[in-house]
Amino acid sequence: MRVVSAKKAFLVLNIFFLTLSMFVSVQAQQVEHYGSPLYSPRKYEPGKGETSNGLPTALKSVGIEQKLDGQMPLDAVFSDEEGRQVRLGDYFGKGRPVVLALVYYECPMLCTEVLNGLTGAVKGIPSLQVGKEFDVVSLSFDARENDKPGLAKNKKDAYVARYGREGSEAGWHFLTGTQGEIDKVTEAVGFSYVWDEASNQFAHAGAIMVITPEGRISRYLYGVEYAPKDLRFSIMESSENKIGTLAEQLYLYCFHYNPATGTYGFAVLTFIRAAAVVTMAGIVAMWFVFWRRNRKKVGATA
Repeated sequence: MRVVSAKKAFLVLNIFFLTLSMFVSVQAQQVEHYGSPLYSPRKYEPGKGETSNGLPTALKSVGIEQKLDGQMPLDAVFSDEEGRQVRLGDYFGKGRPVVLALVYYECPMLCTEVLNGLTGAVKGIPSLQVGKEFDVVSLSFDARENDKPGLAKNKKDAYVARYGREGSEAGWHFLTGTQGEIDKVTEAVGFSYVWDEASNQFAHAGAIMVITPEGRISRYLYGVEYAPKDLRFSIMESSENKIGTLAEQLYLYCFHYNPATGTYGFAVLTFIRAAAVVTMAGIVAMWFVFWRRNRKKVGATA
């Protein structure tokens, strides 16, 4: 009877994993479509297989083209919040990743939401701190703000206070620069934006980028709200898993980064593989136990 029950359990497990595999296969075939440049992982170009959705003209030429593993222009020169000349490379080579936010400080709408979302995300990661495990660089893409250093300082004071962790001011930087230097960065990360005369502001997308300690683009996170889990995993991966506890690294193994959405989702296939290994190990163990019992019975009756 025990052997029959084991066979039934094995059959049930096979049916379960087969059904789950079919579900994963169907989900993998579904492709998300992005029609808005505000959260798009690429440039929005109607006329190239796209259907116009009535967007204003200004928004039709903005967006983000992913350039994963691209090299940042570390020789680009900017002014920091104190008005000092700095190289972008000054914030790299320290063995920790950099989170990059492209905004402009007089933005009346989206940029504030990006910085608020970023601050909320880093506050939601108690195990990692700005200035210790990673740095944050907020770069204005409005060249006119290069003549207004007070803007960057005011922004830094406000967001460092909002973050509220001692020592973070050494790792959170607010930069401004000339148009040529700004272009080096925006082109490197595929960030397209335009000035809209009608609204008297820049039209641009919302996203943050995670850069490796060597200055290579590792991750794009889209929108204006960023899940602390997604940002933590991005930072851990960008630092080659040298950041985080063993439990966090095992947890990361169960999640998969989706470059189309800029988020991490549960890796069902990885779970299936792990469960299959456990199941096979259980079957082998059961066979060994039954084999030993039968051997003992045969020895006792001999």
